[in-house]
Amino acid sequence: MQVEISGSEKIVKKGKSKRRSECPLNASVEMLGDRWSLLIIRDMMLRGWRTFKEFLEGYEGIATNILADRLRKLVAYGILTTDRDPSDGRRLIYSLTAKGIDLAPVLTEMVLWAAAHEPTGNQALVRQMRKDKEKFMAEVRERWAQRHAK
Repeated sequence: MQVEISGSEKIVKKGKSKRRSECPLNASVEMLGDRWSLLIIRDMMLRGWRTFKEFLEGYEGIATNILADRLRKLVAYGILTTDRDPSDGRRLIYSLTAKGIDLAPVLTEMVLWAAAHEPTGNQALVRQMRKDKEKFMAEVRERWAQRHAK
């Protein structure tokens, strides 16, 4: 199976995906089970970040090698796509795919769960989600659709 990264670049995966089981939760965890992948997706959904530099400068402090690995995996899993930056062909611009934006309800529920059970920050976001979860997710999807149409 080949996964297109951008233009003519491809990652070639040998054989079929080797999962520990056919359980859907296992598949999800194998794709998204580390904090960095979820935080990258969060930053794309909520902050509109699209470049390696933006992710690298985030306040969680991801290391460059881990960031590069997680972005590569998210592209290989079809959660992100890449395009060359028109102003600098050496840079990649990352975008969520439809598969990626479909994670909005999952991340929203994770935020609400954590806020209910742990001391967390960004209470304005939590209040917005609690007030009207459907409206919040519709706004996330609308921002994605606007960026995706460009």
